[in-house]
Amino acid sequence: EVQHAESGGVLAQAGGSLRLSCAASGFRLGDVAIGWFRQAPGQDREPVSCISNIDGVTYYADAVKGRCTFSTDDAKTTLYLQIDNLKPKDTAVYYCASFRNIGYFWVNRPLEIWGQGTLVNVST
Repeated sequence: EVQHAESGGVLAQAGGSLRLSCAASGFRLGDVAIGWFRQAPGQDREPVSCISNIDGVTYYADAVKGRCTFSTDDAKTTLYLQIDNLKPKDTAVYYCASFRNIGYFWVNRPLEIWGQGTLVNVST
């Protein structure tokens, strides 16, 4: 069973799956990259996944590669991030954002952050 979360907070079990959604606006995909980053309590921002505006490829950080899927609706107005096989280290606030390009994503410099983020708390 996949849990869904759009905003606020969600408590998930380790080993479970979670699908986050985010409303995006005011951009054209060819002009900016779009993606997700997260910030754990007391930690720096960490990139999670991004669709590059240069080559259209979806990139994933090593920490989530193989168990994470970034998708959008056809209009690119809603972004989705599904994380499977959740781990306690996935606990963080997750944000969706635009980036000038994929390079800015990897150095955690968003152009515009959409929404207030979603707190994900993964328990064992």
